[in-house]
Amino acid sequence: MTALPAPGTGPTREGARGQDPRLWGLLFVLSGNMVLDALEVSVVLVALPTISADLGLSLWRVQWLMSGFALGFAALLVLGPWVNARFGRRRAYLAAMFVFALASVAGGLTDSTALLIATRVVKGLCAAVTAPSGLAIISTAFREPAQQRRAVSVYSLFGAAGFTTGLLLSGVLVEADWRWTFLFPAPIALLLLWYGRRLIPAVPRTQARASIDLTVLRDGRLVRAALCAAALNGSYIGLLLLVTFQTAGPDIAWAPWQTALCLLPACLPLALTVPFAGRLVGRFGTQRLIAVGALTPVAGQALYLWQPQAEPYPARLLPALLLVGSGFVLSFAALNMQATATIPAADRGSAVPLYQTAVQLSSVAVLPLVALLLASADSRRPALALITAVGAAGLLIALTGLRPGTDRKGQA
Repeated sequence: MTALPAPGTGPTREGARGQDPRLWGLLFVLSGNMVLDALEVSVVLVALPTISADLGLSLWRVQWLMSGFALGFAALLVLGPWVNARFGRRRAYLAAMFVFALASVAGGLTDSTALLIATRVVKGLCAAVTAPSGLAIISTAFREPAQQRRAVSVYSLFGAAGFTTGLLLSGVLVEADWRWTFLFPAPIALLLLWYGRRLIPAVPRTQARASIDLTVLRDGRLVRAALCAAALNGSYIGLLLLVTFQTAGPDIAWAPWQTALCLLPACLPLALTVPFAGRLVGRFGTQRLIAVGALTPVAGQALYLWQPQAEPYPARLLPALLLVGSGFVLSFAALNMQATATIPAADRGSAVPLYQTAVQLSSVAVLPLVALLLASADSRRPALALITAVGAAGLLIALTGLRPGTDRKGQA
């Protein structure tokens, strides 16, 4: 077999032509792991009402199966560079995949609520190691610019498709037994681990930065992108939680597969349009897309706040979900690009984890509040008002990026 190109040596002849099977095998492993990380949220989302009923959990307690994963993810993101520097990127990545598989098995077999939530936190910790490292490994293995762009596009597409995949899987798995939503990632993670041991290249520890440089937060564009992304994610995941319990309630009583299908308009458009996101940014620039991408979800949330009934679905819930989903289509790539647009290449290893931490913390903050409001109020409107307010805050922040002096590419 052809060896992977060593860091700094450039691609092999086969790699330059895109014919090195080990390189694309590596991309398959990294992308497969990205799918697992992305679907961990959506596959559990639809199962929450069933788990709540089976284990006798309140809405506030069962939501920790989602926010616990986000908490673990956020907690380790800023320590990720230290973990990679201390243990080596390859060793840390493979260890995280193994622990992820063990936590999946433990979560699927336990009847203890505390242990179940703990496994979700652990899986979030593992995702915090593997998700950022995936792009870093791609940047060292795929040295030719054209190859690297193609690899990053595939990696991003798999990540965007993961949430949709999780919804579709959940509709099937929950019908059989909700425990399968926790168990099924284990064999997939072990398979990826088996291939990863052979394909993931070793990187000298000296190449990994050991700490996060907080001075990057002086960059206003990074901070604005992080806050806008946090508002977009927090309001989005809060709305999906509300709709999931609403449709599973006694007034509607949809089956899990029906709820999964009804939520698809909020995530499927992003998965379908990721390959074209670069062209969209190139034509309209990051600032405009971020602003419009913050506006449409607020419109959808406000529409549902006005009439918070899921049925008839085509006239009530569907338009709101489509507006929310369009926000991700417009601003997902723009936010990611804007976060590092004016950050020097040497400092992006600090900027990206901080940006991702803000996104994950929004789930930790919003989900428990939505759950409390749904449990304590007589209607869904207080929770919807909170969700809409979070989205509106993101819109106000996004509008500040349209000030004169900022060009269409989002750089001064």
